[in-house]
Amino acid sequence: MDGGPVGQSRGLTVLRTTLGTQLRRLREASGVTAAVAGHAIRASHIKISRMERGRIGFNERDVADLLTLYGVTDQHQRAKFLALARQANATDWAHHYSDLLPSWGQTYLGLEQASSVIRTYQPRLLPSLLQTEGFARAILRLLHPSASALDIERRLALQMTRQEILTSPDAPRLWAVIDQAALWRLVGCSTLQEQIKHLITMAQLPHVRLQLLPVYSGEYVAIRGPFTILRFAEPELTDIVYLQQHTTALCLDRDEDVQHYRELMDHICVLAKSPADTISYLGAILANSEVPIDQPWACDIR
Repeated sequence: MDGGPVGQSRGLTVLRTTLGTQLRRLREASGVTAAVAGHAIRASHIKISRMERGRIGFNERDVADLLTLYGVTDQHQRAKFLALARQANATDWAHHYSDLLPSWGQTYLGLEQASSVIRTYQPRLLPSLLQTEGFARAILRLLHPSASALDIERRLALQMTRQEILTSPDAPRLWAVIDQAALWRLVGCSTLQEQIKHLITMAQLPHVRLQLLPVYSGEYVAIRGPFTILRFAEPELTDIVYLQQHTTALCLDRDEDVQHYRELMDHICVLAKSPADTISYLGAILANSEVPIDQPWACDIR
């Protein structure tokens, strides 16, 4: 595994989620409810749920108390769990940007870096993992109009670090579907021309699959917003669906929810242009300056 910041984050996320899964299995095997477990560590069932899903760090005292509650008395086994808890509390690279990220944003970054497959549908913006530095800077300025220049550059550095996952030795497979209308606003200036060239380059990588959803696909209007499905190589980690809203986000991991979004993504992919046709269309945009532009603001990049 890559020893850089991205590789470290992937390891921590997997470690936390794996430890949480092991604790959940111990709890269920002992017949203890989440409410009882929460009471044992002076908390609630909500904290137990977050611990078992690897969403928060692990207090060693909490882990020790839970092991006692679950009937784990073997000192060697207890020592292994407590050692895992200490390792899982290490600080990852995203912590340096914690002042720029809500708690759900930090959670998502860890899950993204730990994933083996990323499937995403983006109806309004290009996926952050595929944005060039110039385009990302312009979008960040629009999304955070009151932010200082330093904050914008820190947000940009965070995004560029995220993208290292696609060039790491154990890069995940990325399958992205973008609403074709989002591309029309990309034509008209050199910075955005470079963005389209970058999309073509990325789409030709063996682990990246890019599709455009035509605006004339009548069924697509029923798709309300962007979503991402994350899959992990570790068998004990379930798929997670990430739904981002304006000021918050949801991470869904119930089987029925995940299956719904898998089927929705499969349907979108059928409606979308094939990867080969997508690359051809992007090339045509570069060659045809008459493609409609409905949002010229993006070209005001200085």
